[in-house]
Amino acid sequence: MSGHLANSSVRPDPDQELVDIANYVADYVIDSDEAYDTARHCLMDTLGCGFLALRFPECTKHLGPIVPGTMVPNGAKVPGTSYQMDPVKAAFDLGTMVRWLDFNDTWLAAEWGHPSDNLGGILALADYLSRKNISEGKAPLTMRDVLTAMIKAHEIQGVLALENSYNRVGLDHVLLVKVASAAVAAQLLGQSHAQIVDSVSQAWVDGQSLRTYRHAPNAGSRKSWAAGDASSRGVRLALMVSKGEMGIPTVLSAKGWGFYDVLFKGKSFTFQRPYGSYVMEQVLFKISYPAEFHSQTAVECACQLHDEVKGRLDDIDYVELETQEPGVRIISKDGPLNNPADRDHCLQYMVAVPLIYGDLNAECYEDGFAADPRIDVLREKMRVTENARFSTEYYDPGKRAIGNAVQVFFNDGTSTDKVSIDYPIGHRRRRVEGIPLLQVKFRGALETRFPKGQAEAVYDLCLDTDKLHATPVNEFVDMMVI
Repeated sequence: MSGHLANSSVRPDPDQELVDIANYVADYVIDSDEAYDTARHCLMDTLGCGFLALRFPECTKHLGPIVPGTMVPNGAKVPGTSYQMDPVKAAFDLGTMVRWLDFNDTWLAAEWGHPSDNLGGILALADYLSRKNISEGKAPLTMRDVLTAMIKAHEIQGVLALENSYNRVGLDHVLLVKVASAAVAAQLLGQSHAQIVDSVSQAWVDGQSLRTYRHAPNAGSRKSWAAGDASSRGVRLALMVSKGEMGIPTVLSAKGWGFYDVLFKGKSFTFQRPYGSYVMEQVLFKISYPAEFHSQTAVECACQLHDEVKGRLDDIDYVELETQEPGVRIISKDGPLNNPADRDHCLQYMVAVPLIYGDLNAECYEDGFAADPRIDVLREKMRVTENARFSTEYYDPGKRAIGNAVQVFFNDGTSTDKVSIDYPIGHRRRRVEGIPLLQVKFRGALETRFPKGQAEAVYDLCLDTDKLHATPVNEFVDMMVI
């Protein structure tokens, strides 16, 4: 038998990691008012990001039924559109809208990602189940159910990311979106504990995305729909298990064939904390700038320096950028930038634009805007280095800082002061400052898509906690149909 793995027909018990997720999804009661309040704001922010993305044809070309003209009775509706489809495609569409502009929430740890990507699967499935229930004379789900699922999806994705780096083995973080979406979809579908285990196991064994599309020279638009694809896949797998599909109990630990041996260099996951509501409470909002989160404070620094440098652009000798280790590794990029997806993951580009213009918005990544020759000239003058303190405090669970510093040096030997910011405006430590701006962001996003009265009705409902919690999911979604 040399060279072969020993086989046994004995069906093993499921991996404990799967059981722990199922225990949490099925039994854990969320009792944190802060988590629910943050989830409500996360719902607003995430939908707002989706509405803003509908201005871009490169996004909207992906939306709608696979067979044009198909309308699914009792299907899920996609907010901001007139589409009503099966929950799998609806999850893809909403998830793609949400992620397109790189403007929704972020989680940074050993692995990073965007936990609100799961809203695509959660809201689409909850809407479908509500319409189905009503057609069968049953009660619909409420938005409280959606917020609960959001908290749990955030927690699963975030806790799995705290100590485990998937990017280090070349895997994309959307793997965790698929796992979290499958888990909460299983619970929304009313699956038994054993079925939830099976649904989660299917997500781990499924084909996993490489990070190729996020990095030069292959950076491209797939990174903008990958999360929608992952969330919809989680819904699809959970639906299959509800129809009787079996699970893979040792999908992680199976010798030679499991996730750990095949894709994680033989290492098993480590965990910093049990599942609760920590991630939603700590999540980072992108409020001011649609930019990769490791750059958020760098952009804020550059905006502060704009007035001082805008009249001296030709006199700049070099620009010092200090960032965290992940910022150096992921978004420090030289050479040509070929498309918007390339630009919004380039630290130098995201600093150059606000130094020149004083702001950074989604339109700044488009080809026409990027043709301004001053941007690339300034990029070439930037020196990116790791600041050890920024890296240490980035990984510190008590701080979770995302520090950056920017200083501009001129040809005559003078310089600006160094502007250094540890926490972006969307950080938990700046919630009091950030939430009013988040609400302004949401209201503005609504007004780009809906008539004034319709936008005001959605906005007012989202500000009324008790009323929102009690609203049937289908009625909430119907408020956002075009």
